[in-house]
Amino acid sequence: MAKYSLLKQKLPAQGRIDLQAVKEVQERFHHQGRGAISNPTGRFEVERKDGFDDGWDTIEDALPPLRTELMAEKAKTIITFNQSPDISFDRSINPYRGCEHGCVYCFARPSHSYHGLSPGLDFESRLFYKPNAPELLRTELSKPNYKPRPIALGINTDAYQPIERKTELTRRLIEILAEHNHPVSFLTKSTLIQRDIDLIAPMAAKGLARVGVSITTLDRKLARLMEPRAATPSKRLETVTALSQAGIPVIIMNAPIIPALNAHEIESVLEAACEAGAHSAGYVMLRLPFELKDLFHEWLAQHYPDRSARIINHLRDMRGGKDYDARWFERGRGKGAYAELVAQRFQKALKRLNLVSSRKPLRTDLFRPPLKSGDQMSLAL
Repeated sequence: MAKYSLLKQKLPAQGRIDLQAVKEVQERFHHQGRGAISNPTGRFEVERKDGFDDGWDTIEDALPPLRTELMAEKAKTIITFNQSPDISFDRSINPYRGCEHGCVYCFARPSHSYHGLSPGLDFESRLFYKPNAPELLRTELSKPNYKPRPIALGINTDAYQPIERKTELTRRLIEILAEHNHPVSFLTKSTLIQRDIDLIAPMAAKGLARVGVSITTLDRKLARLMEPRAATPSKRLETVTALSQAGIPVIIMNAPIIPALNAHEIESVLEAACEAGAHSAGYVMLRLPFELKDLFHEWLAQHYPDRSARIINHLRDMRGGKDYDARWFERGRGKGAYAELVAQRFQKALKRLNLVSSRKPLRTDLFRPPLKSGDQMSLAL
């Protein structure tokens, strides 16, 4: 908490930043392999913890190693429905809460506050998994009034984050969806999805599956700082190739685009993705809801103090002077001259590379609901 307070003082809303002061704070505090700098109290807590110097200099002691905790959560439902008009799906499954990838920009960080935990370091180190997810999925798919539409698997947090190697929850969910010909889409930045090509490729051949691969930057150093436990950019491109060669439609999500940080890479990211075998692409402008704005400002102050003010001012210009605008269709794009320039660049690159922004609908007509006790098997194959 001390680090959070100290760094926040170094980042004014506008103007120059005291680079030497920020460097001094950097040298005293560091969590290797983590995205967030601090662990601020969640917005629902009635008490807030702040470090202060009592004269004994203990506030500046080095931080202990941060270890990942994995906790079981008994979910009551597993399919989450939404009515958001600006996204392409109306339902999703998230087998995990929190994400060890530690992406500092993750829009899901504020959701950890609902658990009484911090959207900062807690989000990437205190994780929840839902061991009853496969059982719940079968139950929900078998409801008489269930109408199939594509399920987005792993949207709030990555369904292929490192703990999936141990739990294999995502694979078990795919097995159920494949068994009943239920359409599914994925969004990941992990190479682990290649493990499940044997399940996803046959579904894709039936028009039941597609995969989105998130590529934020091609710069290894920037990726390491922003997404410390995610796959490197080159490994994600290898994943695009592996999926594409297996006949699985691959969409590249160039997200988030951050002015004055990775926005200059739009064309190069799309070129690399096209060469790797992607067939379409989309983008999202950086979103900073709730506690995320302070976490991101703090991260900028530590890693990019020389351009922090410029980045923040660009973001605010696209959001009417605010850090975030939650209105439909504007939250992921922004508005104004800079937002329009990004949109034009992206569309021109898509056209030049023969990539598409539209996505062919996944099939729903093949769905076969799970049999309930006493049901008679269908004669149709």
